[in-house]
Amino acid sequence: MTTSSSPTWSQRFATALNPAIAQFNASIGFDIELIEYDLTGSQAHAKMLVKTGILSPQEGQQIAEGLETIRQEYRRGEFRPGIAAEDVHFAVERRLTEILGDVGKKLHTARSRNDQVGTDLRLYLRAEIAALQGQLRQYQRTLLGLATDHVETLVPGYTHLQRAQPVSLAHHLLAYFDMAQRDWERLEDVHKRVNISPLGCGALAGTTFPIDRHYTAELLGFERVYGNSLDGVSDRDFAIEFACAASLIMVHLSRLSEEIILWASEEFNFITLNDSCSTGSSIMPQKKNPDVPELVRGKTGRVFGHLQGLLVMMKGLPLAYNKDLQEDKEAIFDTVKTVRGCVEAMTILLAEGITFRVPRLQQAVNEDYANATDVADYLAAKGVPFREAYNLVGQVVKTSLGAGKLLRELTLEEWQAIHPAFEADIYAAIAPQQVVAARNSYGGTGFDQVQQALQRARQILGEVE
Repeated sequence: MTTSSSPTWSQRFATALNPAIAQFNASIGFDIELIEYDLTGSQAHAKMLVKTGILSPQEGQQIAEGLETIRQEYRRGEFRPGIAAEDVHFAVERRLTEILGDVGKKLHTARSRNDQVGTDLRLYLRAEIAALQGQLRQYQRTLLGLATDHVETLVPGYTHLQRAQPVSLAHHLLAYFDMAQRDWERLEDVHKRVNISPLGCGALAGTTFPIDRHYTAELLGFERVYGNSLDGVSDRDFAIEFACAASLIMVHLSRLSEEIILWASEEFNFITLNDSCSTGSSIMPQKKNPDVPELVRGKTGRVFGHLQGLLVMMKGLPLAYNKDLQEDKEAIFDTVKTVRGCVEAMTILLAEGITFRVPRLQQAVNEDYANATDVADYLAAKGVPFREAYNLVGQVVKTSLGAGKLLRELTLEEWQAIHPAFEADIYAAIAPQQVVAARNSYGGTGFDQVQQALQRARQILGEVE
């Protein structure tokens, strides 16, 4: 006889499972994360069984109440199944049978663990995507607030990590706002593939019972159902897509982290790390360490690893369900936890953990040759062909370096010795504020363009003034 501690399938086997193999097979240690979604999916399944006449209304009511009892037991910490339960699905079914007797055994009619776990994982990921999108919005609001405060604060812009041209700090921050917007939109798109119901696909071939898959999908808020039962139980494209979208979120957070780490160094000295988001050294008391961005940068690798793991897991699987798919959950759970933690930490860091050192930034944009391109533009506006102007500016820079001067320190005579088109207005043309303001092409760093970009950002966030 099957006992309450025996696996549901144990009557097929003559001997008990080796304890080490039982431990190896079990997923209850991590898929208990899905219990709330498993209970919700089971309640919908039971309601459908009543609608189609497979269960009586009384049986359906008993099962619904029993499942809710388990939910409350779990929330109070009273239901904590161990390794004997094997997985969350068996754990719930076994507890329901303890509560209801034979009626509890009827819940699994017309479904398999294969479509059940697929349903649970989609319900879980759907909720986590919505939560992560909400976090991204708060991160964007924080970036927008900083950008609004620093429209006319100038920072050196870099290519190849070499000083290139000065830009508005707001323009720089809004680049990350736009990256986050693409991240938000990617999650919105992934949601479409997550929000498809596999419930009712059975083990792989459907069921002989007269179920109504569209009804359970409606109850659970799914937009549609899988049209092929083999695909429904074996598809993990949605999980891979989520891991890919999550990886790109981490790419963007890691890029900003790298910049913050550089900016906080003595060599750059563009920002001050505030006490609430930095730590000290165990041996060097003068130091403040940028732990948050360093951890974000480091955790990016583990998210990439989960994406790679999911891809490798799926690449050789024949249809339909295979035990390999048990490996999807830890990857997805940890990806969700890691990405959400990193977005939260970076939002806090930007909101209260750093202060821009505006005088130092002002000094930085005045101490280099980042306005050289504007000299070429100046000559081109005077009618000198751009390529010729470009070569002339090379001579200007060479002259400045030889004299130990910045471009703004050259005399008018020195300018005109290089080309007679230079006039006294060259000094205004190469002043950092003018250099930035003049880049007024759409999407540029010019102050008018930055104000328009701020307005677009407010519209995205629903904060139009």
